[in-house]
Amino acid sequence: MVRIGIVGIGFMGMIHYLGARRVKGGQVVAICSRDPKKRAGDWRSIHGNFGPKGAMMDLSGIKAYDDLSAMLADPDIDMVDICLPTDQHPDAAIRALQAGKHVLVEKAIALKPEQADAMLAAARSANRLLMVAHVLPFFPEFAFAAEFVRSGKGGKLLAGHFERVISKPDWSADIGDAAKTGGPAVDLHIHDTHFIGLLCGVPSEVYSRGVVDNGTVVHLTTQYLYERGPSCVTCTSGALCMNGRSFVHGYELYLERATLLYSSDGKPLTVLTADGKTDRPKLTGGDDPTTAFTTEIQAAVDGIAAGKEPDLLSGQLARDALVMCQRECESVLAGRSVLV
Repeated sequence: MVRIGIVGIGFMGMIHYLGARRVKGGQVVAICSRDPKKRAGDWRSIHGNFGPKGAMMDLSGIKAYDDLSAMLADPDIDMVDICLPTDQHPDAAIRALQAGKHVLVEKAIALKPEQADAMLAAARSANRLLMVAHVLPFFPEFAFAAEFVRSGKGGKLLAGHFERVISKPDWSADIGDAAKTGGPAVDLHIHDTHFIGLLCGVPSEVYSRGVVDNGTVVHLTTQYLYERGPSCVTCTSGALCMNGRSFVHGYELYLERATLLYSSDGKPLTVLTADGKTDRPKLTGGDDPTTAFTTEIQAAVDGIAAGKEPDLLSGQLARDALVMCQRECESVLAGRSVLV
């Protein structure tokens, strides 16, 4: 049994707690929060942009810490699940690794690539797993696309376009603070760069145009330039939409023998094949948004049990996704392409 301690009981901490309840071979045994109400199980103040609202939680049998050091000293915790604001990820993760714990840390891995490098080095030194909770590949439509493309079923990926656009978030004091999250070009867009890295690898160069608000990139469109890879990969991501459409994401993927189409804005996953057929694959787990987090945490627990980092939770892949976001922001601000 992998014993889990969750650090940070905000929206994502709550979602991880709910998701972990259905994990096999893993169990939440402790939480850490500075808020005495949350430590007592009063999570009614928590809300986010999907999933259930916070409620009164029965935390019977679960240890509640108000200090990370005390949690890290607990020998009955195997994995620390870090759901703190992004600017706090490096310190918390490195301390947990040095304390001999495996780590699952919410995306983004960090705000700066050098911080991510320090986290990866700490994991190697401690001989522990550093896993980054990029949940997108665990959502049914994206899990299908990842498996389809990586398996070669439709031939080589030739081109693709990705979209992720939200209205300006107002459900968290931290989410709008670029100093804590990196702003939409990191906190939001890193879902896309992670998935693009998973399917296509790291590009040699990026060219981005975008909208800048007080020095922070809040919306961008990027072309990813590969020396060896798909000929045309683009993505549009940002936080400019009016509240009438709070969220949309999706993709168009063009392979040698198939086309994959999906948009959360009313266009179900569709596969077009070379023989003219149209298929809409049956997917499971899409009705409950916390199911993807259960699958994600299950992968982390299974990875610890096997002693092997799950590829979808790779710390290096998460670090590369952060670098891509940073280079795209540099491209927007410089008005030219930037080497990755």
